[in-house]
Amino acid sequence: MKFKVPTLLLSLSIFFTGATGLVNEYILSTVSTYVLGNSIEQFSITIAIMLLFMGIGGFYQKYFNDNNLIEKFITIEILLAIFGSFAPIIIYAAFAYVPNHFHLVLYFLIAFIGFLVGFEIPFVTRINEKYSDSLKTNLAFIVSADYIGAFLGALIWVKLLLPYFHIFKIGFLISSVNFFVALLTFWYFRDLVAQKLKALYAFMIVLVFILLAYGYLHSQEYDTLIEQKLYADKIVYSDNTKYQHITITHNDILDEYRLYLNGNLQFSSLDEKRYHEFLVHPAMSLASKRNNILVLGGGDGLAVREIKKYNPHKITLVDLDPKMTLLSQTLPILKELNKNSLSNVATVDIINIDAMQYLHLLQDQKFDVVIIDLPDPNSIELNKLYTKEFYTSLQKALYAESIIAIQSSSSYFAKEVYLGIGRTLKASGLETVAYHHNIPSFGEWGFYLASKDKTLVHKLQNFSLKVQTNYLTHELLRASLSFGKDELHAQKNFINTMMNPQLYHEYINNAWLRY
Repeated sequence: MKFKVPTLLLSLSIFFTGATGLVNEYILSTVSTYVLGNSIEQFSITIAIMLLFMGIGGFYQKYFNDNNLIEKFITIEILLAIFGSFAPIIIYAAFAYVPNHFHLVLYFLIAFIGFLVGFEIPFVTRINEKYSDSLKTNLAFIVSADYIGAFLGALIWVKLLLPYFHIFKIGFLISSVNFFVALLTFWYFRDLVAQKLKALYAFMIVLVFILLAYGYLHSQEYDTLIEQKLYADKIVYSDNTKYQHITITHNDILDEYRLYLNGNLQFSSLDEKRYHEFLVHPAMSLASKRNNILVLGGGDGLAVREIKKYNPHKITLVDLDPKMTLLSQTLPILKELNKNSLSNVATVDIINIDAMQYLHLLQDQKFDVVIIDLPDPNSIELNKLYTKEFYTSLQKALYAESIIAIQSSSSYFAKEVYLGIGRTLKASGLETVAYHHNIPSFGEWGFYLASKDKTLVHKLQNFSLKVQTNYLTHELLRASLSFGKDELHAQKNFINTMMNPQLYHEYINNAWLRY
């Protein structure tokens, strides 16, 4: 039985490195998604490059002879520990400090880590040759351990790491596994390590341990330092959640707060009332009843602040990210801006769930007004909330006279996106009215009103505000219904669906090109 101990140890090593290899792919994909968006593309390219170079590494290991295989494997694990730990920080720093060379840095690190990972299984298999009675037994232990480890790594990534740890810290935690594999290998096979190299490898292991510990403890500082480079104003709050990166900045001269999600501006405190009044008050003022209101998105509580002016019986706020809604209830900056609108649980029911899933689970409940305050469709996850399927599902939550208000991106900088949203609403069977207004922080911005009610346009002709506003007037809303020549003329005629997300592709490839 003694001969099985090395095999067991080597199999465990590959089990753990299989987990770290896969999670490293996820980490690098996530970092590139945070800075570039477009998660499907970033995950696809990152994993493809890593697999390519894993294959290249697996091929080139044949040029390494069988001498000092233990030392070579330890070296691979040490290099993976170092580069795996610091790669997310280096990639983020490249985006902030040398944006013109960002992709070069990104793809080099992805390729290099993949190249190193490609050596692991071949080296361990070759080491285990003398401890295994046959090739098939050798491969059975090593290859199965790698695949099972990858499965475990995926579960740990989804259930434990991503929800609860900063992405930089995840890099250090995962790479520490490579470090301990190197340490355990060095300790167990120490008699096989060349005598003249033992002191060197012992020193390297101690040095790497210090490096990883220091990096982990200071990773949050690196994040703050690098992130500040990306923003003109001082960062006063920054945090990663399971779903997004939240940043709040403050301009001391203007006393302006700005909220960013994954680097995309959500509002400026200087003009957010313009946006939220245009989003909320037309629908609320037109509605024949205002008792039961549904808000999809709007986790900052600013739309709810405006809705509360009508004293509805119940507001249901559906926002995916619990940390965002908690922040709006507890962070003094946001509480002041939203007038503590999310604090009264008697009138505001906060549900942290995907909006599409919420509609699928909805039973017989219906709403008088629906306010859709979601980010632009700049990801596949958001695109589904702008599809025909989504708008069709939404209709089961509407009365015949219910009214929907939808933020719909820029009617100028993302014109085809804006018009595509309108076409998709109509394709789902809703009547629509387009309107727009200039929001200084965003530029020309577009909205839609939608309803099953065929008299929606007629009702707008008799529009009158029902509450006091800070900015919106009757005249401004009437003016917002007018568009210039050809501004509502589309060059494309797609209907956005879940299986054909043309709105997303239009947004990613063509929106904001004039900006």
